[in-house]
Amino acid sequence: MKISILTPAYNRGDKLNKLYTSILVNNNSNVDIEWLVMDDGSTDKTRYIVTNFIKQNIIDIKYYYQENSGKMEALNNLVKYATGDVIIECDSDDYFTVGAFDTIAKYEDKLTDSIYALVFLKYDQNGNNMGNNFPEDMHRSDMFSLYFRENITGEKALVFNTKIRKKFAYKLEADEKFVTEARMYHQMDLEYDVICINEPIMICEYQKDGYSKNIQKVFKENPLGYYEYFREILEMDLSGVTLKKKLYIYKHYILFSILAERDHAILNVTGVLNKIIVAIMWIPGLIKTKLMFKEKTE
Repeated sequence: MKISILTPAYNRGDKLNKLYTSILVNNNSNVDIEWLVMDDGSTDKTRYIVTNFIKQNIIDIKYYYQENSGKMEALNNLVKYATGDVIIECDSDDYFTVGAFDTIAKYEDKLTDSIYALVFLKYDQNGNNMGNNFPEDMHRSDMFSLYFRENITGEKALVFNTKIRKKFAYKLEADEKFVTEARMYHQMDLEYDVICINEPIMICEYQKDGYSKNIQKVFKENPLGYYEYFREILEMDLSGVTLKKKLYIYKHYILFSILAERDHAILNVTGVLNKIIVAIMWIPGLIKTKLMFKEKTE
């Protein structure tokens, strides 16, 4: 088995060594590895640092450069170059657990033509699960059902079936640079499933300038993609989705309709019941959104 690790990097050169070291630690696994790094227009020493890794000639590393276009476009471009049997998207502030590649190889045969990813646990640097466990090992589902019907929480680490992953891309709106990964996952869900495994393979170390730490700034700068994401959810079959999750969907559809300044946002909702609920919640949602983002800009 060959693993393609895809890493977008923007001014994170000082963080890449930990990820590189974790790959080297796993280099004794019975798998082939290629690490593809996309420099997203960095102004630090990212190119120099990755070039030095390459010169060590320990693992197969390829460095690419693009003008600053954001993480999602970096991944869209890197996928084209991946030659592995599986693809792992690994942020510059993430790194692998000891034995991660052996764990992945153990379940390689589960990636059949109907499975687009193996979903593993992700821990923080203190050894805490970044969400909850799956109902059981080898649990077959899809990403929408996991989070909206089965009460799975937190970040997970996906190992993609390369043949399927290459058929999809992160869809960005206008000149935006970010969209939630879930928008692509939900498209993949329409044709394929995932298999869930209660073992960690990745560690996350959040940065002060990362997306998760600055989520409201991300929302404000990328509202169109999020608006389309929640609009698409409201076109889906929501049977089995909990009331709490449905309210979450309605609230965020309203939030991003306002941030994206979408005309006829209520009319654009599919289904009479959805239109009624959005209409009822619109004024409270408008007030809350204005207050929330006014506080952040003052």
